[in-house]
Amino acid sequence: MKVLVIGGGAREHALCRALSLDPDVTALHCAPGNAGIAEVAELHAVDALDGAAVADLAASLGVGLVVVGPEAPLVAGVADAVRERGIPAFGPSAEAAQLEGSKAFAKDVMAAAGVPTARAYVCTTPAEIEEALDAFGAPYVVKDDGLAAGKGVVVTEDVEAARAHALACDRVVIEEFLDGPEVSLFAITDGETVVPLQPAQDFKRAHDGDEGPNTGGMGAYSPLPWADPELVDEVVATVCQPTVDELHRRGTPFSGLLYAGLAITSRGVRVIEFNARFGDPETQVVLARLKTPLAAVLLAAATGRLEAEPPLRWSDGAAVTVVVASHNYPDTPRTGDPITGLDAVAEQDGPKAYVLHAGTKRDGASGEVVSAGGRVLSITATGSDLAKARERAYRAVGRIGLEGSHHRSDIAAKAAADAAS
Repeated sequence: MKVLVIGGGAREHALCRALSLDPDVTALHCAPGNAGIAEVAELHAVDALDGAAVADLAASLGVGLVVVGPEAPLVAGVADAVRERGIPAFGPSAEAAQLEGSKAFAKDVMAAAGVPTARAYVCTTPAEIEEALDAFGAPYVVKDDGLAAGKGVVVTEDVEAARAHALACDRVVIEEFLDGPEVSLFAITDGETVVPLQPAQDFKRAHDGDEGPNTGGMGAYSPLPWADPELVDEVVATVCQPTVDELHRRGTPFSGLLYAGLAITSRGVRVIEFNARFGDPETQVVLARLKTPLAAVLLAAATGRLEAEPPLRWSDGAAVTVVVASHNYPDTPRTGDPITGLDAVAEQDGPKAYVLHAGTKRDGASGEVVSAGGRVLSITATGSDLAKARERAYRAVGRIGLEGSHHRSDIAAKAAADAAS
C-alpha cells in the first residue's frame, strides 16, 4: 500500500515513522512534511487546507490511503475531497470535525449523548460573559469556540485575564473548573466500531511544576501506572461510543481518530474537550508503544471494516516524550536558529530514543536543519518502565543544541517516582 500523510509536525513525524516500519507500506509520502519526515517519506509541496490540491496529489501518486493529521485541514473538508475522488481517507468529514472545530457543537453532542462533561455557557455578548464568570467563579475556564492550535483556552484565578480572553473571542465557552488529573484517550473509529488506544498524559503549561502559560503541549508519557485498570473500558462505554453513536444518528458519522481529553474528578470521569485527530505530543508516546502495524488499522477505519480487525497489541514498557521549544514560545517564537546534536542522538541513543521533528526545515543555503516554529522537536524514548524511558529521553535532550530553547525537566517525574515507590 502507498500512503500519503498530510501535515508537517511531530504528530505527522510519529505517524510517518510508524508507517515506515509497517511492512505493508510500499511507499510513503508526506505533504508538506518537515526536515525529519524527509528521512522516512518523500515530501511534496501542497497547501494542506486545499482539498482539491490534496486529492489531486493523492491521485497522481496512486496512494491507497490518505491520513490527514492536523485539525485545520479536517475542518476545511480535506478528507471529504479525498473521499470524493474514490481514495480512502483517515479523518472525519468537515461536518463531523466540528466536534473539535466548535466547542459549542461538542457540548451539544455531549448533552444529546449523555456524555459527562463540565457545565458550560456559550457566550456571544459582554453581558453573557459577565453572567457566566459570576456563575462559576474562580478558577475561570474560558475557551475560544473555534480552532486555536491548542492555545485558545485560559484557566486562571484572575477575573480580569478571564474577561479579556473572553472578550477577544467572537464566541466563547465558559465552563466550570474540573478538578483532578487529566488523561488523553485516543479511539480509532469507522463511524460505528470504536477501538481505543492506550491512555497518555500530557503537560500543557510551559514551565516545570505546571507553571506558566498554556501551550500546545510540552511533553507526554504512557502508560499511566496510577490510572484505574478499568478506565479505558469506562471511557469507551460512557464517552467514545455514545459520541460516535450520536453523530451517526445525526447523519454525520465520525470516521477517524476521536481524541477525548478527560479529567478524573472526585465525581468521576468528565470530558474537558474533544479533538478530531491524533493529539500532539501524546501521539508520540502512544505510537511508540503500539506493536500492531498501523496502516491496516487506519485503512480499516477509513473503509468501514474496523470490526474485523484483530485486537491491538502493545508493548509492556513505557514511553516518554519531551518537547524542545523555541525561544519565547508560546508567544511569538524565534525561528531560523540552527539545531545541533541530531546525528548524536541517532548514533548514541537510537533506537530506544529518537528525535521527532515538529517546527523544523532544512536551510537552502547552508543545508543545516533550523527551527521553523514554536515547538521544534519531540525527543521520544522507550524503556522497561517510566523511569528508564524518562532517563533515556532526557539524556537525548542533553545532546540537542538550539540557542534560546527551553523544555520542561519534570515530564513524567511524579508518575515515575510514584510507580517506583
